[in-house]
Amino acid sequence: MVKIAVCDDEKNIRTYLSALIKKQGMECEVTEYATAGEYFAGGVEYDILFLDIELECPGEDMDGMEMARQIRGMEDIKQPVIIFVTGYEKYVYDAFDVGAFQYLLKPVDEQKFAEVFRRAAEQAASDAEQDKKVLMIQYGSTGKTIPLRDIYYLESQNHKIAVHTKGGVFEYYAKMSDLEKELQGQFCRVHKGYLINLSCVDEYNKTEVVLTNGDKLLISKYKYGDFVKAYLRFMQ
Repeated sequence: MVKIAVCDDEKNIRTYLSALIKKQGMECEVTEYATAGEYFAGGVEYDILFLDIELECPGEDMDGMEMARQIRGMEDIKQPVIIFVTGYEKYVYDAFDVGAFQYLLKPVDEQKFAEVFRRAAEQAASDAEQDKKVLMIQYGSTGKTIPLRDIYYLESQNHKIAVHTKGGVFEYYAKMSDLEKELQGQFCRVHKGYLINLSCVDEYNKTEVVLTNGDKLLISKYKYGDFVKAYLRFMQ
């Protein structure tokens, strides 16, 4: 069951998009919202969100772009695949600043919608599989399972590994070389002391990488080329 939200202040657009979703032949649960306030008040996590960029919410100082920024800033929730719906091409480039998957221009073309929906559903399924992947650690007498999506990076510290996560830092005994093999694909060694989660990369240059939590880590000049290749493969 794919959970989908449609957020648009125009009822006819919401109705039309919901009808198009149901025509795709996939088992879905579709919920419509007229404002950002309604969406957040619902407290529901979605796989896919169709969002109007020019969203107008009476009494709310939040358009669709600001709503998307707020969603992306909520690290403790499932992140939906966001598809912007807009009547103006001028907003297209802004859409990618908040990690939008794709955009649709109004009036929405049915064939284009079907193509974008199919790819979005595949991405949502891939994200769901990623959410199941975990790192199991043992520190002291305590065992802990950490979802990989919650890890920013792992740091080597005097025979211990410090796991920097959204919920704090956990230390345990392990070898960085073993973790590098275990986590290859989603994680990349950028320095002898750092193994980073590629999904948490915000920006980088030849000397450092900045993660989405603001941490800046050194990139070894010997590992820069391999990091760029790994990151591009991961993003594709």
